[in-house]
Amino acid sequence: MDLSQLDVITRVAGATLLLALGALLAREPRTRRLAVYFAPMALCLAGFLAGNTPDPALRLSGPLSHAGALVAGYAAVCMWWFCLASFDETFRPRGAVLAAGLAWIAIASADRGLLGPAVEGKGLSWLLIALGLSMIAYLAWRLVRDREGDLVEESRRARVLVVALLAGQLLADFLVDLVMGLDWGPPAFTIAQNTALLAFSAWLGLRLLPVSPPLAAPNPVLVPAAPPAAGEEARLAERLRVMVEVERVHLEPDLTFAAFARRMGAPEKTVRAFINHRLGHDHFRAFLNACRVAEARRRLADPAHAGDKLITIALDSGFASLASFNRAFQAVEGRPPSAFRLLRNDPPPSEEPA
Repeated sequence: MDLSQLDVITRVAGATLLLALGALLAREPRTRRLAVYFAPMALCLAGFLAGNTPDPALRLSGPLSHAGALVAGYAAVCMWWFCLASFDETFRPRGAVLAAGLAWIAIASADRGLLGPAVEGKGLSWLLIALGLSMIAYLAWRLVRDREGDLVEESRRARVLVVALLAGQLLADFLVDLVMGLDWGPPAFTIAQNTALLAFSAWLGLRLLPVSPPLAAPNPVLVPAAPPAAGEEARLAERLRVMVEVERVHLEPDLTFAAFARRMGAPEKTVRAFINHRLGHDHFRAFLNACRVAEARRRLADPAHAGDKLITIALDSGFASLASFNRAFQAVEGRPPSAFRLLRNDPPPSEEPA
């Protein structure tokens, strides 16, 4: 088998696997949220694979070639958003994350001539490299920062692996561009790139199909319906009940998982397994939000709190801000807190925004 055959096989296999996986994720109800981020990434990576060869005879031609080159320019931001969404069920591109993604899309579009020949190929690729390095750093920080509260061992390990694989792939590409130039791409290097993408696609397939617990939508329960009959789980269940119902630890906005585990009186690994297996939460943040939303529901339905503003309800329920309260309440209840209050026939005070 010569290099040209290996080149075609790796590119076709990688693109086919990515697109097929995107279709399968879209069919499964529990992974449709993730498919929203995976499908654009798969399409962009397929476009990258279609043109990532030094042999012009093996590339697409005509409009398909231009379309593939264009969407390939958006692959990095789509991968970035997908990785963030994979480990955070409440993730939506917003704020600085949305701004950085839109900036990448605009710069990549200009660099590929979509905004006219005046700015095409005018060194914008170097700006993309700088932005890409910032995106990698942010992704690594987020995955490592949230790892402590991840309650699923497989997901905790995957966080490190995703950072290593994705950062390694993108950093290698960026460093090659910096050292060797943007047009450097001998056959051995491009085949290695395509093979790495094929391996990454296969790993994603193994991780996502069948749906693994870290990426499946949980069915959270605040406390067990009935504690276990005996043993360590019975002690943990009773201790958790006291912490939630009596000590009300979830009302502390800065509560960390390490502090929570110490107050539970058990090793962190044991507490992770208990909350995940018994209560159905995949992250400590989701558990806290469920407790805090339950408290907010009680306050919103209580006539004694009819005059409270939403920001007061949010802070008194343990949320650090009104924005985080709105997001968590919407995720748990399927509607904003203002709508929940109205349905309870409890109109908000006139100075409170709807």
